[in-house]
Amino acid sequence: MAVPLLDLKRQWEEVGREIREAIEEVLKSQWFILGPQVKELEEEVASYCGTKYAVGVASGSDALLLALKALGIGPGDEVITTSFSFFATAGSISRSGAKPVFVDIDPLTFNIDPSLIEPKITSRTKAILPVHLFGQCADMDPILEIARGHNLAVVEDAAQAIGSEYKGRRAGSLGTLGCFSFFPSKNLGGFGDGGMVTTDDQELANKVEILRRHGGSIEYHHSMIGYNSRLDTLQAAILKVKLKYLDGWTERRQENARYYDQALRDLSEVETPPDLGFGRHIYNQYTLRAKRRDELKARLQEKGIGCKIYYPLPLPLQECYRSLGYKEGDMPQAERAAQEVISIPIFPELSQREKEEVVGAIRDFYGGSSPISA
Repeated sequence: MAVPLLDLKRQWEEVGREIREAIEEVLKSQWFILGPQVKELEEEVASYCGTKYAVGVASGSDALLLALKALGIGPGDEVITTSFSFFATAGSISRSGAKPVFVDIDPLTFNIDPSLIEPKITSRTKAILPVHLFGQCADMDPILEIARGHNLAVVEDAAQAIGSEYKGRRAGSLGTLGCFSFFPSKNLGGFGDGGMVTTDDQELANKVEILRRHGGSIEYHHSMIGYNSRLDTLQAAILKVKLKYLDGWTERRQENARYYDQALRDLSEVETPPDLGFGRHIYNQYTLRAKRRDELKARLQEKGIGCKIYYPLPLPLQECYRSLGYKEGDMPQAERAAQEVISIPIFPELSQREKEEVVGAIRDFYGGSSPISA
């Protein structure tokens, strides 16, 4: 039985009628750029994340870039970040003109290891950019303490973490600015690219708004060198519909995760995502550590079971960062993770039979018995 890694068609069956109505409203208005739905979504996302402000932009990558530019970060500056993430994390630092400085990860959560940050701080350091990878918040208290002690900004890469929580606070409300992606595969995904920047700082929110409109708040007058990075009205209308369902979808992802946790707990060859007590994990991905990972991936693919490796090569070892001088062995935990991680289906509409199929295939590969009751 084939099981997809993600099936957005099932989500469409649940919300398609409402989305069609929302799209029709925009089509009738013919207001496609920064229409009223954009402002409404910004207010709703700010409320959802627990911040005063939210600014819609064209993508999650642009959210990171505009957040950095709003802070005045540019050539000659350094930004400390994780060595294990999607490329946009580091790429946005580079696009700002600054230099990414990589730190190894916590082996349990795959997030940046806070204990390794302070030794990387120099007179050129302007910000720390932690990532809430796979839907679990990084350990933010020590990161924020370090930032306060060195007068650094904290930019949260929450692209995979909308609705996740750390000690009662939502991702995107913990640092100076938070950055979200609405790429279609995200827990809250649009019908194309889209992003959002959140903050409690009105001045920074205003700067992001100006930057997204070519650097001008008045038409044809430009106070900054900005970008064309506006969230489309159509995307905002679609996301407004989906946001109402997000908590329900998260609960179903968590239910699926609990099943996997229980059904795989006795296999010594795999490690399931740990619960460190930080708060709400939203499971943008359900990522295992697995012995003989590549062989397991091949077996799952043979059976038609969706799986993917996030991520096969740490950021410091990417070819485009060769000039920074990192070499194999510099980030041992990130390098180990790149050899062991594999993500399996976790999307909300996953059926019980499909979950059993996934677990059965994994247990069969490792010579385990039939899935235990979960």
